[in-house]
Amino acid sequence: MARIVPQKDAHGTSIFRNRQGDLVVRSDLGCYLRTERLETGRGIEIRGLHPSCQGGDHYLGSTKDPNIYILKGDSYRVVQDLSMDEGAKVYQLHPNCCGGDHYVKCANFFFILFLGRGVVRAVGDLSTDSHGEDKPLHPQCCLGLYYFGIGSCWASVMVDQRWGAQVYLYKSLIKASLGAIYSIHPDLVNFLPGGLALTRGPSFGGWECIKTLSNDSDTPITWTHSVSRKVGFAKEKVASIGRNWEVGASTSLETGQLMAAVVKAQFSLAGKYGGSNVKTEKEEWTEAREEEETFQATLEPKQSLYVWQYRLGLGQEPILFFRDIKFTKDPTPPTTNPLPQF
Repeated sequence: MARIVPQKDAHGTSIFRNRQGDLVVRSDLGCYLRTERLETGRGIEIRGLHPSCQGGDHYLGSTKDPNIYILKGDSYRVVQDLSMDEGAKVYQLHPNCCGGDHYVKCANFFFILFLGRGVVRAVGDLSTDSHGEDKPLHPQCCLGLYYFGIGSCWASVMVDQRWGAQVYLYKSLIKASLGAIYSIHPDLVNFLPGGLALTRGPSFGGWECIKTLSNDSDTPITWTHSVSRKVGFAKEKVASIGRNWEVGASTSLETGQLMAAVVKAQFSLAGKYGGSNVKTEKEEWTEAREEEETFQATLEPKQSLYVWQYRLGLGQEPILFFRDIKFTKDPTPPTTNPLPQF
């Protein structure tokens, strides 16, 4: 089963809850999503990230704190709005607060998960390490893909093979005392790296035969033929992905462009996350259209010619159609991949 990309492999992606609601940051797309709650998917708004707020290693916030904390390397930036960056302040991380696998703001404390050491460090201030204390993590609480605080509880995002993307609420990461479990709404899953593989199916790529010519006579025949094919991004096939997304004016991408960016990112992922591990930046991501091309072919007696087009898709649905075509005299699809790989 494909799964959501964990935070350690999705640089610039974070989830947290603050006074605005639940936020999902996708720095790789230059934007973030805000919703009332992950489980309901109500009031989804997508806003652009201010350039100074992009590229963070971790983003965290709390309902008891108006600030948003952006950690990058050995320093962190404090802002109140990721789109505006007004009144920003920058501080150095205390050495004891550097190198964590996950950072959580929960009530008035920061919690840093060091999974390799199996400990969670609680501090009152990331720059001074005030009230710093290490406590052992329960092994069950080390399996999360993302972590964030909800009131005095810890929220851990995981993918269950039976139930999909879930949020597990723990009253304690030391005793693994589970409080509640709820599903993440599909509209939010779609926005997470790898989420499309859960809601639409893993990506695929391959050659489709779009025309066959056969010479059933006993003499060679030269034909001039035209082949019609779809080229570009079939936006209507994935329109439902962002049907409830309201894209704000601060976002540099329109809704259609954002959907294309999300799909493009999915194609680039490794197979274990439902991707195809390919680069598609140079392909045509404009609205798909029909194109016609004329070619001449000479076929020997009893010979056939097969015309192939490459396409990428999600689940069972082709989405991105390539202009280049290939010709073979064998009904077996070509084995070459026309796209560069990561």
